[in-house]
Amino acid sequence: MKLSFSRAIAFLALFGIANVIAVPVEIDSKRHAEFLQRAEEILDRMPVIDGHNDFPMNLRDLAFNDLRRVNFSSDLTQVEPWASHPYSFTDLPRLRKGKVGGQFWVAYTPCSSSNKDSVPQTVEQIDVIKRLAAAYPDDLHYATSAADIEYAIENKKIASLVAIEGGHSIQSSAGILRQLYELGARYLTLTHNCNTPWADAAPVDASSNPIQPANNGLSDFGLELIEEMNRLGIMVDLSHVSIATMKAALNKTRAPVIFSHSSAKAVCNHHRNVPDDVLQQVKENGGLVMVNFYRGFVQCDSSKNATLADLVAHVQHIKNLIGPDHVGIGADFDGISEAVQGLEDVSKYPELFAALLETGNWTEEELEKLSGRNLIRVFKAVESVRDALREEQPMQTVITKEEVDRANLTTACITADFIDTRNSYRDNLVAPPVEMKSI
Repeated sequence: MKLSFSRAIAFLALFGIANVIAVPVEIDSKRHAEFLQRAEEILDRMPVIDGHNDFPMNLRDLAFNDLRRVNFSSDLTQVEPWASHPYSFTDLPRLRKGKVGGQFWVAYTPCSSSNKDSVPQTVEQIDVIKRLAAAYPDDLHYATSAADIEYAIENKKIASLVAIEGGHSIQSSAGILRQLYELGARYLTLTHNCNTPWADAAPVDASSNPIQPANNGLSDFGLELIEEMNRLGIMVDLSHVSIATMKAALNKTRAPVIFSHSSAKAVCNHHRNVPDDVLQQVKENGGLVMVNFYRGFVQCDSSKNATLADLVAHVQHIKNLIGPDHVGIGADFDGISEAVQGLEDVSKYPELFAALLETGNWTEEELEKLSGRNLIRVFKAVESVRDALREEQPMQTVITKEEVDRANLTTACITADFIDTRNSYRDNLVAPPVEMKSI
């Protein structure tokens, strides 16, 4: 083919421009591949321990907790109703691709179950978590301790732990808290999006104030529950709670706390995120903030999508403010409908670590802390406090009618009596009257 001189110049100019565009793209792609490979090598050494996954909720909603209805070892993006469900992000193939070595599976019941059937629902959810781990022994290892997590990782399995999301699951009872620990629960989120009679939830801090505070953070009963959680070895989880509750718990606890799925309020001013002054308390406490992947907590401008760069900003802010020892991952998959672009499901964790490597602000040792070593450290510290408190007596205080009434909770489904006078009971330890069984 012959070209005129003018056409030849135009062709060469176009060809040159195309190469100017193509070469940087090729270089960027190659650099990303190199960072991704390094990220995967880091996660091979220290896999991700994710603080919060709601797959058990989907087992209840989509399969009625019948594990025969779902093949967890299959690609659920190809299986209905999981494929079209907006809250479905998890299966074993994607967990393996995402380099996950530990997962806190959440036994969640909605706030609407409070003072109704929250306790039996919670027990059922613990049961399905245990059955899930037992059903896939080549991939999952049921865990109740930091040592169990380390054992699972050494044996190339995914440590599977039980978490309770929402204090309404214990129905204001230290006895129920103790029994949930015996069933395997290793952290309790003090509230969900509703107050309990002893703790205020995050919505009290929202600009629209959908609920009003009832406890100024934690009531006296709530403060005693923190001590009981320390004694038992249950991690105190401050995601979902009000700022006043965060501060009260941090001032009371003798063990490190976690935020199992929260991000940085300074980066996205949402009531579910953690403010800087509380982050400073977390550092002093030795605790951990596990960053959430939900679009609405990562990017507060509703006109924009949340990007990987936005999530990096949250992780980086926490590290810059309180150091690399106090940040972790709590994506909240299967409890959210919209994840960060580029982190669309549990297979994508290496992308986050590659992006952090690209910033040049993270060493490989620091990234191993982020992925899981920080969580193991906190868990071991909680266990050490438990061991040091073995001689302490169990909590015997009961919730009072005054506290329940103040929280404006219905008790129509409760047949047990409440103590009427808080002070005479708490201060003088007057035993409540006992109603004798009719013969």
